Amino acid sequence: MKRVSMTGPEVSIVIPTLARAEGLERAVRSLFAQTGVRPEALELVVVDNDPSRSAAGAVLALARTAPFPVRYVWEPRPGVANARNAGVRESSAPLIAFLDDDQVAEPGWLKALIDTQRTLGVEVVFGPVVGVLPDGVNRHVDYFTRFFSRLGPDQDQVLDHWYGCGDSLILRDALPDAVYPFCSSRNRSGGEDDLLFGRMAERGARFGWSAAAGVSEMAPVERARMGYTLRRAFAYGQGPASACAAASPPRPVEAAGWMAKGVVQALVFAGVAAVRAALRRADWLEAMDLAARGVGKVLWFPPFKIAFYGEGALPEGHDGADAHPGVTRYRVLTWREVEAAEQAATAIAPARAARAAGKRARARAAVTEGAAA
Repeated sequence: MKRVSMTGPEVSIVIPTLARAEGLERAVRSLFAQTGVRPEALELVVVDNDPSRSAAGAVLALARTAPFPVRYVWEPRPGVANARNAGVRESSAPLIAFLDDDQVAEPGWLKALIDTQRTLGVEVVFGPVVGVLPDGVNRHVDYFTRFFSRLGPDQDQVLDHWYGCGDSLILRDALPDAVYPFCSSRNRSGGEDDLLFGRMAERGARFGWSAAAGVSEMAPVERARMGYTLRRAFAYGQGPASACAAASPPRPVEAAGWMAKGVVQALVFAGVAAVRAALRRADWLEAMDLAARGVGKVLWFPPFKIAFYGEGALPEGHDGADAHPGVTRYRVLTWREVEAAEQAATAIAPARAARAAGKRARARAAVTEGAAA
């Protein structure tokens, strides 16, 4: 495990993770293979958002062979905003790169993001994402591949819009809130990055596209299904009107406009999907996806929010949610504590192991709870 240089890192890479040991290892190893960047200028912050600390062992093993410093941060409160906020607070570089735990970065990924940021002078840079489907997906392959992909211009350029946080580089000084930039109200539903980038845009931030900063997104089996993608499409549709309502001050007229557009979109594309399905055309699902996004524009408010993150993202049968009930803030664990966590729990703790881990944790929770920076 490397030490941070005296001058500090130039780029912090943050990976939030929740019970995805295999995906996390792929993501981290892709960072070890980065080219065109000096390892001593980097640091990696892995935020384990699993209450049972399921990533501890994997991060410890990876850190032992890492070419740059690795920090393990335990955020026991499941929620995508909680995890990202912990990563921002515990990173130290002026540039923050986000990589998801289901993504694999190309060797020149980080260099491309940095070069684009310097060339365009923008506050946030995004790169392309190519979806990779699991074995056994034989129907609607083109649709699923596009769904898990993010395509953009063939060359670097300034954008008039923004994308999601995975595969991005953010200038720390441009964050509107250096402590809690991501809104905790989106912990379960997602869209915390949309709100952040919207706030940044209101403050004059600019966005850029780095055509060479590519990553692959490894879609798990449970997500490469129509039920998941249509629910997710519905949630994507909720974004515009929801952002208008969350703006300061709120923009109710604009939100109403999005709702009106959603009604038309839902009716038109539901009809298109029905016709295509009747004709046995394979692309009926693309039209249904657009119809679901239209419905989302209309039904953007509670109780129609869907939980894709937080406790809802834990695997079925995962008992870690009650493992550390006394801990209410995130902690930066020392490597000795990480080693202890590795010995104390399995990756997916059965009920008995989770209860045992909870007893051990509660005995020291009152002492360790306040250790967050």
